[in-house]
Amino acid sequence: MSVNEARDRGLALRWQWLILVLVLGAVLYLLAPVLTPFAVAALFAYLTDPLVDRLERRGLARGLAVSLVFLVGSIVVTAVLLVLVPFIERQIGNFLAQLPVWVDWFQNRATPWLEARFGLSLEILDTRQLIEALQANWKEAGGFAASVLGGVSKSGMAVIGWVLNLVMIPVVAFYLLRDWDIMVERIHALVPRSIEPVVSRLAGESDVVLGAFLRGQLSVMVALGVFYGVGLWLAGISVGPLIGMIAGLISFVPYLGAITGVIMAIVAALVQYQDWFHLLLVLAVFGIGQLIEGYVLVPKLVGDKIGLHPVAVIFAVLAGGELFGFLGVLLALPVASVVMVVLRYLHERYTQSELYRKGSEPAIVVAGTPMAGIGDAEVVIVERVVADERKPPPAAP
Repeated sequence: MSVNEARDRGLALRWQWLILVLVLGAVLYLLAPVLTPFAVAALFAYLTDPLVDRLERRGLARGLAVSLVFLVGSIVVTAVLLVLVPFIERQIGNFLAQLPVWVDWFQNRATPWLEARFGLSLEILDTRQLIEALQANWKEAGGFAASVLGGVSKSGMAVIGWVLNLVMIPVVAFYLLRDWDIMVERIHALVPRSIEPVVSRLAGESDVVLGAFLRGQLSVMVALGVFYGVGLWLAGISVGPLIGMIAGLISFVPYLGAITGVIMAIVAALVQYQDWFHLLLVLAVFGIGQLIEGYVLVPKLVGDKIGLHPVAVIFAVLAGGELFGFLGVLLALPVASVVMVVLRYLHERYTQSELYRKGSEPAIVVAGTPMAGIGDAEVVIVERVVADERKPPPAAP
């Protein structure tokens, strides 16, 4: 085969891959509402597959291990929902009840102090109507379950479709989890042999990145939310559990969760107690939380795995939601991890290519720059020579 024929064949192969990717993207866009329960089920199967594999290595059959994981998971999820949903509802109601006190404290205490200390002129808007609207809407939202059940007769088909999707998720997840290893092997067998080593490497690195974030960072977020919530509750902050959960959920951005939680907890402590003791308790809770995160949670749960950058996570979630709706939010992190791994691979290939490392043309070097302290700049032509092609210097006479 001639060089031109090989080049044309490679170009045609790249066009085929590009067309395949575009077709898959169009299918995902058109079938996004239908694919949402399947994406949720696949995500659940991906997260729990290591646990099933561990039970399988201990001698349990694959089907029995999957059934055991589903049984335990169903019990845990049901218990958490029965306890957590009413608790969150009470916490939000308590926060909205205290919101007028917060606004009054800010207007009558914080604002005069800021104006006297820093000379700031703050124009406070009338928030009375906003507070009343929030409280009224929350009272209506408190009966969310009753409203949904009562509206079945009005939008029966929509509710039936929603319920069917909800029921479909565990069913699809069960079968995906049971046949997960078989599907992975079959997908691996379909990969063209010419690119199989590269695809296997990129898939493995993507699994490490995505697993480090989902199984590691999400565990850290939950642990921090529980610690902050319990710590603030023991410190006597009435809305402490709600503040702790918010701080934990946004802690995937370094220091953002702690800073947001500290500010909210300090305001709550000042409004509720107006003393230094509870401020010190709040600072102690978040200080200990940061130490636990840095020296216990991250090394144990995340380790030295390379996770997704927080900015990449935020952009991926927002872009996925804008393009594909809820399905895009679900697929944002897997796609972002694959894109990041591919970009690293392309960077590695570029730094090892002849375009980056080799070249026979002369390079222009600016010598004697003011930064070097040598004086006036001077343009010098230097011949670029590859290290392995350099000839040894002539022997001294």
